[in-house]
Amino acid sequence: MKKRRDKLPLTALRAFEAAARNRSLKMACEELHLTPGAVSQQVRELEQRLEVQLFDRTFGRYELTLLGKLLVMYFICCFDDLE
Repeated sequence: MKKRRDKLPLTALRAFEAAARNRSLKMACEELHLTPGAVSQQVRELEQRLEVQLFDRTFGRYELTLLGKLLVMYFICCFDDLE
């Protein structure tokens, strides 16, 4: 019997998508009406669950990794289809 994987939390996916699309944690916070700490926590939870780094946080800036860039393009298409 295959082990069932936990589903990814939609709130974490949305926080990542907003931060990546806006290229700004501050703008993602404003869009989602959340604090910077809440958005950051959601993104970190997603990274931990996926076991990958989606943002490079060097020098206090949020820069997408290559995997983060690929993943955000996919999520933008998925969220657009839901609207």
